[in-house]
Amino acid sequence: MSNDRPGINEIMKYVVLAGILIYVILLMIFASGSKRPFSEVAEKVEQSLDTSNLVKRDGQAFKRYFGLNSADYEGVLLYSSESAMSAEEVLVVKVKTDKQVQEVSDAIDKYLAEKKEVYDGYAPEEVKLIEDAQRSVRGNYIFLAVAPKAQEYQEIFNRSL
Repeated sequence: MSNDRPGINEIMKYVVLAGILIYVILLMIFASGSKRPFSEVAEKVEQSLDTSNLVKRDGQAFKRYFGLNSADYEGVLLYSSESAMSAEEVLVVKVKTDKQVQEVSDAIDKYLAEKKEVYDGYAPEEVKLIEDAQRSVRGNYIFLAVAPKAQEYQEIFNRSL
């Protein structure tokens, strides 16, 4: 008796192949950079910020905080708290080269470690904000949020790409 229906092994091959294709597509989407201009991404992030405690900073502040020259990058957006008692800030950087991704990531690591040390002992709620900071690297974009709404800001950043 001949059966024209495919066997279970053949069906499983197609299911596994489809799963692999979906995984590869998702990996490409989340690991790839964005073709959106920095100004568009920065604008979306800025619109979402609670600026009651945050002020926009310039390239000199970026150099002072992270030890990096903003002119070396395609774009830098930095907001931080006016109050020295608050660790709150949001950073978006669009790098020009792959090497700069590691450079900026290392600077962020160092900065957060130093900042945590400053607040440790007298501002436990600020230390918690630093520990719960949201960070991501998406292609040539780097994002950091140290804020009560850090996760919300990161979701908006991800959607803006």
